[in-house]
Amino acid sequence: MTATPPHVRQLLADAATRLPGVEGRHEAELLLLQVLERERSWLFAHATDPVEPAQVAAFEALLAKRLAGEPVAYLLGRRGFWTLDLEVSPATLIPRPETELLVELALTRLPEATALRVADLGTGSGAIALALASERPQAQVVATDLSEAALAVAARNAQRHALGNVSFRQGAWYAPLTGERFDLIATNPPYIASDDPHLAQGDLRFEPATALASGLDGLDDIRQIIDGATAHLLPGGWLLIEHGWDQGEAIRALLRDAGFQSVATEHDLEQRDRVSLGCLPARLSACRP
Repeated sequence: MTATPPHVRQLLADAATRLPGVEGRHEAELLLLQVLERERSWLFAHATDPVEPAQVAAFEALLAKRLAGEPVAYLLGRRGFWTLDLEVSPATLIPRPETELLVELALTRLPEATALRVADLGTGSGAIALALASERPQAQVVATDLSEAALAVAARNAQRHALGNVSFRQGAWYAPLTGERFDLIATNPPYIASDDPHLAQGDLRFEPATALASGLDGLDDIRQIIDGATAHLLPGGWLLIEHGWDQGEAIRALLRDAGFQSVATEHDLEQRDRVSLGCLPARLSACRP
């Protein structure tokens, strides 16, 4: 006697009991929809539809990877950021909502309908560069990354969203930008201490280590970025850096020592230090946002 194929509701209920945390049901839905190649709205009208054995097997394979800790974003191959749906891969960090604060702060310093030049250092999936390019179509955005594989992902994201005002260059930080200056430089660099135990936990285990950790205090790459910024910013240009919750004071000191003015640290929604910024002055008035 042939077994009756399980239906959608049964599969989701079983998976939700196996996946940890309050997001278990939501993650199960995302993984099943990936297999079925359906949108989430489809679930509400098709909860009792049977699922074919091959699809059940594919769903179970994704569940096994998730239960082993692999991030949902990598299993789906995409993650939403700002207004964009972005491809992600193990070559890139997974874009996080907290980084949207960096985009918001940058946009307030980039007037609309103005031909400005912007750099995004360590672009990864292209999240920051593409968000800025989509909101400021007259700006020219240059995105750099040391990883060729990450740049390939970012370039595909730009093509998918038809953003022609972004270019991509391979190299560490400012290396591909010799002799160029920008109105604004934004970056979400590695900022976790290399011995931080969180690197061996959760999603971080699967993300590229070189995009996460930076020396014993987490500030090695940020020091390089700040030291090199004055040679790559136009007078009155801004440097914006995302960082860890306990690094604001140290980064503000680095910015001031490098000659930046209007130095400040902005908080995320949980009131933690998230983005520090400063302006390279032509005169003091040029540094007022």
